Amino acid sequence: MTFTSLEDLEKHLAQTLAPLYLIHGDEPLFVQEAGDAIRAAAVRAGCAEREVFVVEQGFKWDSFRVAGGNLGLFGDRRLLDVRIPTGKPGVDGAKVLENHAQALDDRQVTMITLPRADRAMQATSWFKALSAAAVVVPVQPLAREALSRWFETRLKKRGLRATPDALAMLALHYENNLLAAQQEIEKLALLFPDGELDAAKIESAIADVARYDVYALSEAWLAGDAPRVTRLIYSLQQEGEAPTLLVWQFAEDVHALCAIRANVLRGTSVTQAVREARIWGRRQAAMEKAARRIPNADLPKLLNALAKLDASAKGLVADNAYRDIWQSLTSSALLLCGASHAQ
Repeated sequence: MTFTSLEDLEKHLAQTLAPLYLIHGDEPLFVQEAGDAIRAAAVRAGCAEREVFVVEQGFKWDSFRVAGGNLGLFGDRRLLDVRIPTGKPGVDGAKVLENHAQALDDRQVTMITLPRADRAMQATSWFKALSAAAVVVPVQPLAREALSRWFETRLKKRGLRATPDALAMLALHYENNLLAAQQEIEKLALLFPDGELDAAKIESAIADVARYDVYALSEAWLAGDAPRVTRLIYSLQQEGEAPTLLVWQFAEDVHALCAIRANVLRGTSVTQAVREARIWGRRQAAMEKAARRIPNADLPKLLNALAKLDASAKGLVADNAYRDIWQSLTSSALLLCGASHAQ
């Protein structure tokens, strides 16, 4: 059984409590809320005791194995809360988890939390054993275009109403940081008890804590979203991100784009060529968009910009326009956004 929304999980928990839950995903707020819902349901069901196991370096799986086999003398239900931040239980842990999934008992509830389950993790025997026996909660990141609607729904729960401009401003400031977004909603409920929010009130209340990452930037320049690319690069620079990582991502995307266009010239469809380049998730759609909009004639310009950008990152460039790494990165990224129109 799989639940992809917190609402569906809560409906399930209101009716029953399974012996095993498996949460996996990279959105901290949704992971936390799913875990909170399961813990609350376990308490309601009489789980008077909770044991937490954080699988870090040096963790001894015997402690979990013993706990899983010790159901107590008085029949009290309990919750075993297992957290594997790396998603890698190791050889011993894999065996323990497989055995545990095959010997579940209704007197005990186990909740296992993992990071996003990629293809490699999903192919392991321990993950297959857990997912076959568990109620699975795959936590999906919130798409950028869904942020305003998410804010509107959460604000309504706190008795707040916001204008479209206010919702857009919240989405802009809290992209990729829903934990801070939820905290901001709680703060807004205290600051504005009348429940009416407009852009001016939001601007006076919030701080720009949006946390941008390299994959978001990659998606933006592949999609040709020049304003967002400029904002992302500036934010990453202000946050102290190393430009070398951004240069590496730009190189990966340009080389992948060239390989994809070469496959298309040989008769492969754009969609299939992107898959063969091993581009997945939201970046897959963005790469398809880039492969369709950027003509072959512009690829040499991108490769030339990449060569200068790489030299700039290494301090070897003679071109004054490329001496500043952040400036050269922005210029190169904007070229990728619209190569035939950039200088």
